[in-house]
Amino acid sequence: MRGDVVISPSGEEIVLVDVGRRVLHDDPVIRVWEVTLEPGETHPWHLHHNPYVVLSIEGSEGRMDWLDGSGPRFISEHRGGFVYRPVSPVHRLTNIGTTFYRNRLVELKDLGENLPEPLDVRPDDVGVRTVTDVTLDLEGPHVLAALDGEDVRLHPGGPCRLDGEWFVVELAYLAR
Repeated sequence: MRGDVVISPSGEEIVLVDVGRRVLHDDPVIRVWEVTLEPGETHPWHLHHNPYVVLSIEGSEGRMDWLDGSGPRFISEHRGGFVYRPVSPVHRLTNIGTTFYRNRLVELKDLGENLPEPLDVRPDDVGVRTVTDVTLDLEGPHVLAALDGEDVRLHPGGPCRLDGEWFVVELAYLAR
């Protein structure tokens, strides 16, 4: 979290930043951040205390560097893509591509900071799809995030009309 201090392998004190630029939604179950990077820009060292889902709005090539000195992870994200990540070590993200990068990062607080120890989820516990101009009848809680605009919400389940293009993130573990 912002302001936490960690020590690098070389003994340097590193002050961590938030996992995103700004919070778009926060409730007891989820916290949704906006993450943006211009080409060549780096999001500084940060730590995820919660498992999370990355929803790509505007994709680019990226490099994740780990404070512990592990080799970098190279990523390639595209509009409408998504990835689930468990709690991860301190890292930073650099946009090494030539296009603007923007995502919605959905922290699953009830699998992390709301517990004594973070839990990992099974592959079928969190599902993501993109939809366009639909009416859905959602079974159980879902995160809804617009691909165009800042509308992000936790939907309890039931009927839902979505105009435009949306991510629909099923939180199946909450329905068990």
